[in-house]
Amino acid sequence: MIVVVAALTVVGGSCSEPGSDGEASPPGSASSPGASPSSPGAPSSPGAPSSLSPGTSSPSSPAAQPGPVTPSAVEEIVTGLAAPWSIAFVPGSDGQALVTQRDEGTIVLVDTTGAVTPVGAVPGVEGTGEGGLLGLAFDPASPADLYIYATMGSQNVVQRTTYASGALGSFEVVLDGIPAGTRHDGGRLAFGPDGMLYISTGESGNADDAQDLGSLGGKILRITPDGSVPDDNPFDGSPIWSYGHRNVEGLAFDDEGRLWASEFGDRDADELNLIVAGANYGWPFVEGVGGAPDYVDPVVEWRPTSESSPSGIAYVRDTIFVAALRGERLWQVPLSSGGDAGEPAAFVADYGRLRDAVVAPDGTLWVLTNNTDGRGDPRTGDDRILRLTLTP
Repeated sequence: MIVVVAALTVVGGSCSEPGSDGEASPPGSASSPGASPSSPGAPSSPGAPSSLSPGTSSPSSPAAQPGPVTPSAVEEIVTGLAAPWSIAFVPGSDGQALVTQRDEGTIVLVDTTGAVTPVGAVPGVEGTGEGGLLGLAFDPASPADLYIYATMGSQNVVQRTTYASGALGSFEVVLDGIPAGTRHDGGRLAFGPDGMLYISTGESGNADDAQDLGSLGGKILRITPDGSVPDDNPFDGSPIWSYGHRNVEGLAFDDEGRLWASEFGDRDADELNLIVAGANYGWPFVEGVGGAPDYVDPVVEWRPTSESSPSGIAYVRDTIFVAALRGERLWQVPLSSGGDAGEPAAFVADYGRLRDAVVAPDGTLWVLTNNTDGRGDPRTGDDRILRLTLTP
């Protein structure tokens, strides 16, 4: 178990004040009858996090070592995006990717030349608060099929369309009934090695939904590509895969097929969790490491939540990269084969809020900034896609 507490060295300037994704809920919004979070035997500090400026080398040099990888250089490759939320690489393309723009409900095509080409709008999207056009993912088994997660009225919906020759096809709902709100809408999509679609949801500000197996809020869901419930899901007839989540915005599978998820905490701790089918991750009764026998503790927690507010995550070679919103940095978390984590380190602290991290076909890491979402401090050229070279 790793506990990351506030470092004495501030990375790339001060963190943003509450008001970003992951801001504390109003007093009384969640009860805590379970054990209070603790930090049993974990390091009290991650050391001085490292800022990686454009074109500079990483402060550490693990190139000769197997295992976890480290960013060694960063360059801006795309600018001018509007409240972008998710990146998905177009199958079979040479570095082209689709990006969702949350508030506009639009999808754009980007590439390494910096070109941004409009693709189309998703009908019916309502970009209010943290809702709007959020996650997207291509089906590896059917590369023309594109899945999107969007807020539509009082619910969040997963839809399937096609993408070919720069155009979207018609839209078909594959899952609806996910509670929506002005905050905690989840929204990440990821296909697993089993061919199933995994969906992260938030509890939309209603903490009790996270423990309610009759609600799709505050869960990680698992469905087939056509939207049906797999026979081997842990709850008969239900798409629920795990529960007790506050707001999961990051999903990634490692080389062993294990599912990792990042989760926004409330006042105490943000989390990186290793997901087990049918398990209860404790919200709203436990936040961070609680040691309560009925709930699964996170593998990594960040204290306070201003250090992280984790959104998208990416896995590459024994390493999880975590894009942090309020923390305004990219966290690197080394992993072991047993599911344990080493001491996290921080990079890319000069670009403000970070929303997504995705491994590109060429092995680089693309990171999406998110300063135009109404909670950041936009600069000329925001928002951006950064490309990070990884070593070894």
